[in-house]
This record gives sequence, structure tokens and C-alpha cells, in this order.
Amino acid sequence: MGVSDRELVLKAIDIEFQREVLDKLVRLETKMDALVGNGQPGRMKMAEDKVAVLERNDLRNSVHNRIVNGAISAAISVAIALHKYWLK
Repeated sequence: MGVSDRELVLKAIDIEFQREVLDKLVRLETKMDALVGNGQPGRMKMAEDKVAVLERNDLRNSVHNRIVNGAISAAISVAIALHKYWLK
């Protein structure tokens, strides 16, 4: 193997490496476009919207749960306080 043959092999290896890197870069770019969105809402935007809806529902449910728990607690307290009068 002469010097020129060795250089050709190294260039071929270098070209193959560059091709692999470029292929991986293209795949990465495609995945980033799908995540972020390319002029359209991407997966991240859709996920953020779903989280916002879930947070609003959770807050609403929390308020309802507090009201129901308060009403139940008040009813139990009244029943305990007045149980002597009801049992006569």
C-alpha cells in the first residue's frame, strides 16, 4: 500500500464519517421540528396546552372538594353538638 492508496482509504473513511454525521443531523433536525413545530403547533405546544387544561380542572376540583369537605364537616359538627337533643 503506497502513500496514495493510504490517502484514498483515509479520504473514503472521512467521507463515510461525514455522511453518517450529516444523516444523524438531518434526523435530529426532523425530530426537533416535530417537537417544536415547523410553522404549526408542535408536540411541546400541544403538551403545554394539555397541562394548562389539567391545571385549571385541578384547581376547579380542588375548590369543589373544599366546599364539599366543609359542608360534610359542618354537618358532622352539628350532629355531634345536637345529638343529646335528638336522642331524648
